[in-house]
Amino acid sequence: MAGDEPVTAPDQHKPGHRKSGRIGAVVSAVALVVMAFCGTEEGRVEDIWLFGIAALLLAIVIGDAVLRRNGLRS
Repeated sequence: MAGDEPVTAPDQHKPGHRKSGRIGAVVSAVALVVMAFCGTEEGRVEDIWLFGIAALLLAIVIGDAVLRRNGLRS
């Protein structure tokens, strides 16, 4: 019997805290944008990285929401 069933940890069967993850990603993206505006650096390379990472976080959150709404993710 044990050979037929996959071995998984008990915490893999529990649903994660999706809402907390989404809120954390959005708060992190907002913090990155605020850091870009309030930064004291003279170059703009840091601002590009901060905006890029913030946009990536928001794209992941939006993509996850769209996939869940369409039933493509559980």
